[in-house]
Amino acid sequence: MKTIKSKRDFERVFARGRRYNDALLRIRVAPLDEGDPGRVAFVAAKRLGNAVFRNRCKRVLREAARRASLPADGYDVILFSTPQTHGSTPEQVARVLERLLTRAGV
Repeated sequence: MKTIKSKRDFERVFARGRRYNDALLRIRVAPLDEGDPGRVAFVAAKRLGNAVFRNRCKRVLREAARRASLPADGYDVILFSTPQTHGSTPEQVARVLERLLTRAGV
């Protein structure tokens, strides 16, 4: 799975992307140039809790992204965890993620 790593790429997604929210996760989606492979990033802010809590959230997000067939060609997607992400199953988060991606047109 290709991931977004550089600060410049994150800033580009924030500048050009659109935001979609749900109780279980938030996403930001930015279109890429034609034919570019898509990438994905997983974010769990420090305000959510300790490292164990944040790592569990990112594991759930990674598994949900796999189930939702991310990364999608032509789009960069950043997945943000929420406090409810920790107690959710990857299946629940994947359903919400697919719904948000459909709203985004991905």
